[in-house]
Amino acid sequence: MIMDFFWAFVVGGSICVIGQLLLDIFKLTPAHVMSSFVVAGAVLDGFGLYDKLIEFAGAGATVPITSFGHSLLHGAMVQAEEHGFLGIAVGIFQLTSAGIASAILFGFLVAIIFKPKG
Repeated sequence: MIMDFFWAFVVGGSICVIGQLLLDIFKLTPAHVMSSFVVAGAVLDGFGLYDKLIEFAGAGATVPITSFGHSLLHGAMVQAEEHGFLGIAVGIFQLTSAGIASAILFGFLVAIIFKPKG
């Protein structure tokens, strides 16, 4: 069990280190880094590698934003096999709808409470 925590920490920390290097060395904006990580997660899932990373690292691979790209593509591919072209649109939101809805809801609530400027 201790090794599970260790590998989750190493993999999740490595993803964070890569993100920090992209910010510091390549001077990318946080939006560019986030988008790059979502695309990287989708590409890794396309090659069948992200599921293996999740099996190995557990939360170290499912918590970072790369998992969102994995979930988008994974859901689309599963539904596309069942329902064809229309299944792509359905599958994208099937696995990620709770996260998207939560982000919108909590973003709205925080905006009401703190009254952002700009």
